[in-house]
Amino acid sequence: MRVSEFDFDLPENLIALHPAEPRDSARLLVVRPGAPFDDRHVPDLLTLLQPGDVLVVNDTRVLPAELKGVRVRGELRANVSFNLHKRDDAHTWRAFARPAKKLNILDELELGNGEAQPLRARVAGKGDTGEVTLEFELGGAELDEAIKSHGAMPLPPYIGAKRGIEERDKVDYQTVYAAEDGAVAAPTAGLHFTETLLQRLSDHGVTIERVTLHVGAGTFLPMKAEDTDDHVMHAEWGEIDQATVERIHAKRALGGRVVAVGTTSLRLLETASRATGTLRPFRGDTDIFITPGFRFRTVDLLMTNFHLPKSTLFMLVSAFAGLETMKAAYAHAIANGYRFYSYGDSSLLFRAEGVSGDEA
Repeated sequence: MRVSEFDFDLPENLIALHPAEPRDSARLLVVRPGAPFDDRHVPDLLTLLQPGDVLVVNDTRVLPAELKGVRVRGELRANVSFNLHKRDDAHTWRAFARPAKKLNILDELELGNGEAQPLRARVAGKGDTGEVTLEFELGGAELDEAIKSHGAMPLPPYIGAKRGIEERDKVDYQTVYAAEDGAVAAPTAGLHFTETLLQRLSDHGVTIERVTLHVGAGTFLPMKAEDTDDHVMHAEWGEIDQATVERIHAKRALGGRVVAVGTTSLRLLETASRATGTLRPFRGDTDIFITPGFRFRTVDLLMTNFHLPKSTLFMLVSAFAGLETMKAAYAHAIANGYRFYSYGDSSLLFRAEGVSGDEA
């Protein structure tokens, strides 16, 4: 499909720079294919979801993965900054560098905020599009703690271009159930939940299951291809364990619906279902790219924020609920002042008929 089919005009003033307060007070646009749009708020999930439904959340934890420092060549020093986006192993991360032209392979780096011993690394590899491979002296959990100490929250570019990073982002840009270190971008649909709302949903009979997908900065990269067939999707690491799969199967067998919180949860669930047509345990990288024509196997409803024009995420929601439906839904959201993107409002999408079963 032509990428231009997924374009739309968005007024700048609808890009949210801070989340709603409290976070579960955000608006929620309910989209049922073939039905009128329903303007709600996030706490209305208590009536929109049914006892027996399964709410699947992504428990990845965002690392403050924006690192600034200096490149060291003898007596020569140059300021550089990095956005980590994917861990390769215990000591190694891939990152987007600024300015990449100042870096060569084997350059030594001293990274940090100047308040503690610098985090030392070297450039172990360099790509053609500003991506570099950083090899750190530290590794594993020790490296994670050092990144937390020295780094800043990696806000999406459409927020970072309008304001600086604030202390409150350390809390605002993290879900209340975040547990597994490794993401460099938040699974933003989950930012709308409070512990109180999760408890009320559980009391209502909705089962809450956790999966892990470490969201990469590639989620913000613009589409450069003119046709979706020519786009190469970034890979992200995820895991669904056997016990979680068994509990989801048990609920579905009793008529419960699978409700993915965020496109990250959906992508992982559909990756784990793709090989056999049935949800199975999964551990590894996924680069699944979902566009109209994809046949969904596991997810029945999707809770997700409002996405960028011509983005892979708008393509995903169009595959799930229908392209024309989502164009109309976004037009409704814009006309009614919904707030867009990571800190914006949310939507609850019901899967369109004819997009389940075996992939076409």
